[in-house]
Amino acid sequence: MSSLSSTEIPMKINVKTTIHQQEGSETIELKVFGRYFEKEGASFLKYEEVLEEGTVRTIVKVAPDEALILRGGAVKMRLPFKLHKKLRGSYEMPFGVFETMTMTRRLEHSKGLIDILYDFTMQGSPAGTYHMEITFQEDEI
Repeated sequence: MSSLSSTEIPMKINVKTTIHQQEGSETIELKVFGRYFEKEGASFLKYEEVLEEGTVRTIVKVAPDEALILRGGAVKMRLPFKLHKKLRGSYEMPFGVFETMTMTRRLEHSKGLIDILYDFTMQGSPAGTYHMEITFQEDEI
């Protein structure tokens, strides 16, 4: 492995998640500053968000037909995505680890946009259909 890391570009990132459930839908929006880099054919976004429980570090990795969201810190989560496949993940909270399942319906990645539509299951119970749109642009300093 080479010690040369790819250039990390400062980004303005907007993460919009719409959760569709039987009761209706809700949208959560997060605006953060982070970094973008490419490595071994995949694109990565890194950002941090500060919650009541503490700081959460998030890495979003996107490659053709698959993606992975890793969160560490106050919240630990591993959510893998592969188009038209069911994949197991995990969500760790202070009181235990939950098994999650994603069934990815759409996974699109273009310049400045990551768009993932998936059915989400937690501990075997359907938790709704999630639509995550991550838009990002270079932060002009």
